[in-house]
Amino acid sequence: MTRSRLNVLATMLCAVAAAASLAACNRPAEERTAGQKLDGALAKIESKADEVAADARAVGRDAQQAAGTAIDAVTDKAKDASITTTVNAELAKDSQLSALQVNVDTIDGRVVLRGTAPDTASRERAAALAKSVDGVRSVDNQLDVKPKG
Repeated sequence: MTRSRLNVLATMLCAVAAAASLAACNRPAEERTAGQKLDGALAKIESKADEVAADARAVGRDAQQAAGTAIDAVTDKAKDASITTTVNAELAKDSQLSALQVNVDTIDGRVVLRGTAPDTASRERAAALAKSVDGVRSVDNQLDVKPKG
């Protein structure tokens, strides 16, 4: 080969190498590997799982609180019913009060007495009996005094 042909061949090889280098410069950044893609997907799944778990814990706390509130309400109703029953039993034990028509209502430990009493002493005794029952917070004595006649 002649020297001029070698120069042409060398120039062409340099041009091809330069073109290849320029083409590589314009190529987008190298894609992530399959392992990197998998790691990214797993990280997203773990993040979402943590988010779902936090939401589930919040729902669980709300449900537990609601159940506790419902249990408290039922317990309060049961206590009030027990107070009403006990006050009625105490009134029935008293010979003068047992014949009276006394309506006993209890709400949150507050007893309301309604009806009639034959005299002031009987009215006051009914209130005292109600106050003596365990769990009674207050007594609203609305008994009217109406002597038998």
